Amino acid sequence: MKKKRVAVLISGRGSNMQALVAAAQAPRFPAEIVTVISNRPDAPGLTWAKRKKLSAIALDHKAYRSRQSFELDLQQALETANVDLVALAGFMRLMTPGFVELWRDRMINIHPSLLPSFKGLHTHEQALEAGVKIAGCTVHFVRPEMDAGPIIAQAAVPVLDRDTPATLAARILKAEHVVYPTALALVASGKARCVGEKVVIDQKINVKNVLHSTVC
Repeated sequence: MKKKRVAVLISGRGSNMQALVAAAQAPRFPAEIVTVISNRPDAPGLTWAKRKKLSAIALDHKAYRSRQSFELDLQQALETANVDLVALAGFMRLMTPGFVELWRDRMINIHPSLLPSFKGLHTHEQALEAGVKIAGCTVHFVRPEMDAGPIIAQAAVPVLDRDTPATLAARILKAEHVVYPTALALVASGKARCVGEKVVIDQKINVKNVLHSTVC
């Protein structure tokens, strides 16, 4: 099977991007990371990508008059790289509905909560304030609404009595680094697909083992 060409969009250090790049080194992984794009020129993740000899592109959103004009250049960069799939990894920009529709069912995102709970920012503070006993992360197809869209995969972690937002975030991040490559592999291989607004997973996959491997 020909590997899907993936662009990873970041705004910061790109730890999930690094996890995707590492996973894609495996010969049988069904995707390859062909470019890393950031809306912040000073993003540490760009420096890391350059050291790995990856295409690393900075598109400073502050240099554009509108979200649409930014997305025109972003789309050009994606087309130039012949990208099949887009993976958002800490990309802190909301997309316009038109851009999201252009990449419908070909753009995925990871969010540090068990969606649909705790959307938006400060997810770990929200979880601790709510008193939940299990938190986690979600990989989903992107839709125009913030932190919404068909769920591809989730990983759960325990919330401990002594947790702070920082300690909970660190535990969830470890799970993110496992579940995101798993989800990308499912999408790139065609084993996860949207049917309506739900994701159907190829029943040949041992879902129990996949989920077990992502629970920390």
